[in-house]
Amino acid sequence: MPPIAERIRTLAATATVARLSVDGAPSPASGGVDERGRPVLIVRPGEPLHDLRGDAVVAVNLTAMRRLGAVEHPLGLLEVQGWAMPVPELEAREAAVAVAGRCPDEGLFEALERPGDPDAPRLLRMDVGQVVYLTGQDSGLLDADDYLDASPDPLAEEAERVLAHMNDSHRAQLAGAVRAHLGLPGGDVWLWELDRYGATVRVDESLVRFPWQVPAHSGVCLETALRALICAC
Repeated sequence: MPPIAERIRTLAATATVARLSVDGAPSPASGGVDERGRPVLIVRPGEPLHDLRGDAVVAVNLTAMRRLGAVEHPLGLLEVQGWAMPVPELEAREAAVAVAGRCPDEGLFEALERPGDPDAPRLLRMDVGQVVYLTGQDSGLLDADDYLDASPDPLAEEAERVLAHMNDSHRAQLAGAVRAHLGLPGGDVWLWELDRYGATVRVDESLVRFPWQVPAHSGVCLETALRALICAC
């Protein structure tokens, strides 16, 4: 498997805000993460954090999803604990653009166009204290330094493209090979995760990991490794 901090940063990069707690009380919120993995929140007038001037203790739940056919499944659940504070004005556009790819919310750009307007949404960003994670069979806690110092898998975008193509166009071939390798007469098989270190296949409700002999360094390497996996099975 990838180093756990890299894996969690990769999941965070594809996740959206599912829930926000302010001093232990639930609060409405939406958003995603910036280039460093810090949650960026879109808060609207009337919400508890909209009038924030200093900082507030918060916990943000991020959810990364995987669509298999017509059904979405949670790929990873993260709880980022720390402090929310306003995004500095000079950094607001960069934060909004980073989040917009995963959370195309009009509030992002309303906040940019109407800074200081009490009737406009505001952008807040978290100072990360720690991250609690649950993904597949792994769970644990990362401190802020381990989380922020890590980078997402550099092949993450290519991996998602290859994974989607495999599930859309070659799943029957993958399923037959995996069933043969595992000695299973049947089972619902999907490619679940793909990264530079290997592939994780979902067979019914179970996850099976197939590591590469050497880490991949490009999208072409990922495709080659998958073909080798199918042939080896």
